[in-house]
Amino acid sequence: MCGIVGYIGKRDAAPLLLEGLQRLEYRGYDSAGIAIHSSGTGKSAGLKTAKAKGRVRELEGRLPKRFAGTTGIAHTRWATHGAPSDENAHPHADADGKVAVVHNGIVDNAAELRAKLTADGVTFVSETDTEVIAHLVGRAQGETLEEKVREALAVIEGTYGIAVLHADFPDRIVVARNGSPVLLGIGEHEMLVASDVAALVSHTRQVVTLDDGEMATLKADDYRTYTTEGSRTAAAPETVEWAAESYDMGAHDTYMHKEIAEQADAVDRVLRGRIEDRFATVRLGGLNMDAREARAVRRVKILGCGSAYHAGLIGAQLIEELARIPADAEPASEFRYRNAVVDPDTLYIAVSQSGETYDTLAAVQELKRKGARVLGVVNVVGSAIARETDGGVYVHAGPEVCVVSTKCFTNTAVAFALLALHLGRIRDLSVADGKRVIEGLRKLPAQIDAIMAAEEHIAQLAAEYAQAKSMMFVGRVRGYPVALEASLKLKEISYIHAEAYPASELKHGPLALIEPAVPTVAIVPDDDLLEKNRATLEEIKARSGRILAVAHREQEKADHTIVVPRNEPELDPILMGIPLQILAYHTALALGRDIDKPRNLAKSVTVE
Repeated sequence: MCGIVGYIGKRDAAPLLLEGLQRLEYRGYDSAGIAIHSSGTGKSAGLKTAKAKGRVRELEGRLPKRFAGTTGIAHTRWATHGAPSDENAHPHADADGKVAVVHNGIVDNAAELRAKLTADGVTFVSETDTEVIAHLVGRAQGETLEEKVREALAVIEGTYGIAVLHADFPDRIVVARNGSPVLLGIGEHEMLVASDVAALVSHTRQVVTLDDGEMATLKADDYRTYTTEGSRTAAAPETVEWAAESYDMGAHDTYMHKEIAEQADAVDRVLRGRIEDRFATVRLGGLNMDAREARAVRRVKILGCGSAYHAGLIGAQLIEELARIPADAEPASEFRYRNAVVDPDTLYIAVSQSGETYDTLAAVQELKRKGARVLGVVNVVGSAIARETDGGVYVHAGPEVCVVSTKCFTNTAVAFALLALHLGRIRDLSVADGKRVIEGLRKLPAQIDAIMAAEEHIAQLAAEYAQAKSMMFVGRVRGYPVALEASLKLKEISYIHAEAYPASELKHGPLALIEPAVPTVAIVPDDDLLEKNRATLEEIKARSGRILAVAHREQEKADHTIVVPRNEPELDPILMGIPLQILAYHTALALGRDIDKPRNLAKSVTVE
């Protein structure tokens, strides 16, 4: 989940690379570095490197005045091997300083390779696994850079997205992918490489996405792709749908605030062109599954990590309620490590904002190996999970730059509502219920705008609760996934400890934690469980607990209530999560946190 960017062409590389790193900083921000082919002659020729612990701005301040060159690679890091430091920052070099490597992923056999290289006389200057790659390339016997990189990769076990420079081959950058994204940007007499399209869209929207086991050579005027065995491949450019402006903060102070505010428009996008009023259903052509195949599904299993998993919990409930198919969700990071029984009648759904989340991708690959049918629910067109699955639904949330997910979480939940409606109408959901759900979906954008209009009130509540030492989030049935996601949002960006429980589970242990210093956020929709939820509020008040309710009307037993517009009961969870995103945001703001780049976290988790 680090960020890679590279450039080869006629322009000065360093400013372009810095710009790319700034756009990728949400993928890692503990250190950064740049290596370029110097455009000088004699002793000034060759590779030059600048690295710095900290943010990209620290690196920018350290760049030498004479740092010119038209070919270079750069990296912003999220630590896996070795603490953040100048020495552990990428790019990493070989002993002679002729090779520079940037790397995303993990070399599983790094300790073994490091020991062998050390025994051969190599001295390591960092704690990273990436430095192993640099030494292997530097010591390789191949005559071309491509051969040297293939020789090094042949002994590496693990995941990687890499870009390599070599002083003896100033006309090229060689890149390779296995489990970590690598994209080529095709420009006019210039080529770029990055781990995320965000670093490319300012310069080109023509992008080639490498597959696992694929390499590429970039020169100023062309590129070629091939396998790690050397066989040519025919990777062709595609036009990305997002423009550079989509990655700008605009008038907002943070990306998180911008992305929360964009949710009404984002939900409108995921609905656009998909509703089919004539049959009270929706069109999801990307599923690649006809009505007969859909009716044959006997169970649905949803896999995701973090917010994607929580959206999957909402999705599972929607599928059970609307389609009457047994459904559940499970963390992909757990599923992939247990010897799960793969049922041929089960439809598996992989959920990922980036479409590159490694734990989820590994689960997909294991399911495919066992013959399962797998759909993807992702935000990024052409991502690894989109390519590996049998079909799926794009959520069209637009770029999400803040590390924590907001609009993509909401759009994913809406996408599951569409899928549940589609499956339900194929099975036993009536026309009347189909129309009811469609009308509810159409109301969502305006209702989200109404919630955003209450931001000032929610900010005032956040100031009251910001000094809590811990917070409890509770919800019942439909409200429980909302509580889980809200708890995650608060701890991610405010660093306040938070726990989420089903409301009915409080009396089975967690009530012991209730006291005035531990407020409870309760999800209280006006549904058939309203009185049960009110009883939970009574239990909390009896133990001197403070309560913030998220409800469709004021709750007498709560100290404060955030009132949310009412939709159809199945869709209410989508709306009830949004004020809690705003609450987490303003709590973190009151505490002075770095909201877009919370400590210890990065956006796209492409390592184990």
